[in-house]
Amino acid sequence: MLGHSGEFQDIPLIDISALAPGMPAAERAATVAQLGDALERGGFAYLSGHGVPQEVIDRLFALSRAFHALPLASKMRIVINAENRGYLTFSSSTIGTSTVAKVTRPNQSESLIFMHEQIPARLVGTPLQGPNQWPEELPEFRAVVPDYMARMTELGRTMAGAVAEFLGLPRGWFAPHLAEPTLGLRLLHYPPQPDEPDLYGAAPHTDYGFITMLAQDSVGGLEVRNGRGQWIAAPPIPGALVMNVGDMLTRWSNGRLPSIPHRARNVGNRDRYSMPFFFDAAMDTVIACPPELLAKDESPVYPPFCYGDYLMERLNKNYDYRKKAS
Repeated sequence: MLGHSGEFQDIPLIDISALAPGMPAAERAATVAQLGDALERGGFAYLSGHGVPQEVIDRLFALSRAFHALPLASKMRIVINAENRGYLTFSSSTIGTSTVAKVTRPNQSESLIFMHEQIPARLVGTPLQGPNQWPEELPEFRAVVPDYMARMTELGRTMAGAVAEFLGLPRGWFAPHLAEPTLGLRLLHYPPQPDEPDLYGAAPHTDYGFITMLAQDSVGGLEVRNGRGQWIAAPPIPGALVMNVGDMLTRWSNGRLPSIPHRARNVGNRDRYSMPFFFDAAMDTVIACPPELLAKDESPVYPPFCYGDYLMERLNKNYDYRKKAS
């Protein structure tokens, strides 16, 4: 059921503290409705009351800035590998899969990427399964990153439960599909860029997985495309995370929750840092619309398919290191 309108002019701020265990059912139901309405209309929401301490977020931002300030030779010691972990060099990704722009110039950014380290036995030796790479100059990463990812994973499970309820599914419907999740944490650095219409820090794209939860610094530059083709600013709100729907959730929801194109441009005079966390299904998960979401005689909009196949196709098309390896 393609139920979204895309006719939004701003992104709602939603206090999700009522989603915590033990909160009154009526408060939870109201929050689920608010969240679902925001995601159904525009695929994005700001989240306050999320429970991730600000000092935890600030500590990881400080490490990200410290890493990106290292000499290039130091960063290149952990250059990104075939398992998609490590340092992604500046200007080395070009979003060839954008559905709303013809992108010909690489993203004006660099990043340090971490993923899950708990590898399901059945996936050992398959794509994107392996240990993280750690910068030896900053040993604090080994404690801070796992702590942050654990907190964000727990938040992701909470949001999955709320999404399921909004769709009319049991709260735990997504839980088996997210029990061994594909996780991604990307510590992005966007230097100031020229103000040119076809040059981006992150070119227009949709996210590939289930949901993304983003911590921004104070610089701004994130924009979201509404149904009229207008780019709506998503400036940082102190203490809030930005959540958005990924392609897999769009397909799971039969198109009801849209995966919306977004972009980033840093045309000011300060460096920008952001930290998207990707909370996705296991690579071998088959994504198929639940029969409960279909009306009588209604067919799914999207055929079933494997998440890992979809993800690898996107990575292979958009990242230089994948193209060189193939």
